[in-house]
Amino acid sequence: MLARRQLWGLLLLLLLTARAQDGDPDFWPSRIHMSGTVVSASLVSSPADVFSIAVADNETGMLPRQDCSGRNRTGDWSLNVTYQGNVSRVTVRLTRNLQLCTANLTDCCVEALCLVEALQVSACQDSKVVAKLLIQAEIYANTSLGNATGKADDNATVIPNQVFQPLGNCPCNLTAGACDIRCCCDLECTPEMKQLFSGSCFKGVFGGDVNPPFDQLCSVHPGNNAPDWFPFLCVQSSLNNTPFLGYFYQGSVSSTQVSSFKIPFQTIPGKLFSGYRQGDPILTMQNEYFTVPQQFLAGQCARNAPVAFLQNFESNCLTTCKENGSMLLNVALNGGTGDDIKPQVTHETKTTDIGSCTDTACRDVIFAEDYMIIWEGKRIIEMKVKVLSGAICPEEILTQKFTVSFVSVNATTTEELSGNPGYQVGKPIRAANLNSSDAVTTLNFWKPDAKGSCTLAGLTPLLFGLNSISGCIEDVDLKDNCSQLRENVAKRLNSLVQVSYVGKRGNSNASNPDDWVEIIRLDTFGPNTNMSVDSLKGTCPDIPAHLNIQIITADVGAVEGIAQQEILGVQLSFSMVTWQVQCPVICEDKTSSLPISAAVQFIKIPAQPPVPMTRFQINYTEYDCKRNDVCWPELFYPLTHYYTGEPYSHSLAKGLVLVFFILIAIVLSDPWQGIHKV
Repeated sequence: MLARRQLWGLLLLLLLTARAQDGDPDFWPSRIHMSGTVVSASLVSSPADVFSIAVADNETGMLPRQDCSGRNRTGDWSLNVTYQGNVSRVTVRLTRNLQLCTANLTDCCVEALCLVEALQVSACQDSKVVAKLLIQAEIYANTSLGNATGKADDNATVIPNQVFQPLGNCPCNLTAGACDIRCCCDLECTPEMKQLFSGSCFKGVFGGDVNPPFDQLCSVHPGNNAPDWFPFLCVQSSLNNTPFLGYFYQGSVSSTQVSSFKIPFQTIPGKLFSGYRQGDPILTMQNEYFTVPQQFLAGQCARNAPVAFLQNFESNCLTTCKENGSMLLNVALNGGTGDDIKPQVTHETKTTDIGSCTDTACRDVIFAEDYMIIWEGKRIIEMKVKVLSGAICPEEILTQKFTVSFVSVNATTTEELSGNPGYQVGKPIRAANLNSSDAVTTLNFWKPDAKGSCTLAGLTPLLFGLNSISGCIEDVDLKDNCSQLRENVAKRLNSLVQVSYVGKRGNSNASNPDDWVEIIRLDTFGPNTNMSVDSLKGTCPDIPAHLNIQIITADVGAVEGIAQQEILGVQLSFSMVTWQVQCPVICEDKTSSLPISAAVQFIKIPAQPPVPMTRFQINYTEYDCKRNDVCWPELFYPLTHYYTGEPYSHSLAKGLVLVFFILIAIVLSDPWQGIHKV
């Protein structure tokens, strides 16, 4: 019965997924796999006034198509709705007990997998369903959930933090409820059993026998087999911090001091700070890092992230009214040679609607901060800051934007280059239409939203040297024919590359045609493109669903020892697929979906053709150092001209001295004396 109910729930998930329409208002998220007792979802910008909850039938797994009864409790489930402005937050909670059955419990779980059900929350307006939330509940009984009184069970397993507490002191205990042979630390072994293998217990880490100190400790008296150099290469360590399994420092010994942002300067007389290099953290006059919030890991923001010299960035950080604090805009920077650089701050106010706030509005909230740092050589000349602030309601969540840009003091424009002259890895690729008055732009990729729709997707620049892929879901109108579908998809893909030329170098100038290379576009459609299909109620061949961007690069020189990369050519092509309408039984909807994607590949070619292999290298592969672990030609490597660690005369003299000592050792050896006597 349990397996059949779970199967019906999975089928219901797939069926509702196929019927989902991205254009309609929907919950976020719209489908939830529930493993706990409480889940929540939000409905934004939808005029819903009635919410109902329903449970799928145990036999068929079916849910009601229209449920606007306003029922907030059904079976073991309860529904609660809270409103925050134009957002309706729905909370579904399990009301039953999830304890494993014991002698004292009656309303309990017989099996570990205690609950498998499919739920549906319907949002209605004027007795019509406007949005649905599907929940697949698969909950296991857990003793740590506590009983009905809210007290934790006494037999709940508490796992200590293994950084500070011993854990796993008997690694050879592999079988639960039985005695493991030769495992003397197994508590399930009776004294009679241990007598059978007491003389053959597992030693060391696996047996849990960590009381004897290991031989590498300096405090251990060297045994008979200890080498002569043991006292010079032994390990000096406390027995409380051995490398064996499960032994760590206790919390009382571990350091609890918080790392300071202070930078210990060298107090050498006459030693002054000589300026910044690219990538160095910028310092303040208080000898601390100059920090601006930056994104890291999974979109989270570090509020104390240092700013690196000559590295521009842009970050978006989520915050609330309580978390928003004033930034340190009056901190003076160290210009690089001890100069006191005070920021020039310009404040702007953004008008917002706070009339609908349920409580007192938060004022002077920072929406954005734009830092422009003007530099020359290894020092900072000036810093200008633009601050955009305003007021928000206490319940709103704000997205703050922080940008830092470095501008040379000799720059005649604030246009950001991608290199000088060659491209830098991670910088946007410059593109333009030379036969028009458009400014220099970039090649773009999609930046899809939460639903992955192409219509709502934003654009992000294509970065040099980074192979990447991006995609979205294209809405397909079933009233169109295949020719119209091909045209719509091709138009969507071509919108990423709306230019005809790409800059060869990172500082390509639009006024110089020699700085640009023309984009090669292959045929868009295949040979069967002219096949016309009246309706999309079937199959459409040769749909250009994937855009391939191939960029050929090469190293064309070096500036101050740094290789300069240049773009030699760009080619666009399409990969065709056969698209078929996905309908389980009959196409009731008027729209369907088609996933499309675009990928970029950077192909680097050598500046010079490789040296062809000789006949000896082809026939005698055992002497090839690149294809064998043993390389005989490198036996006398220090005596060859490839060795550059020291002058050739020094290495030759040391080699002759080594040969001299080897000859003396041979002459004085026993075999040579025996030959001399004969």
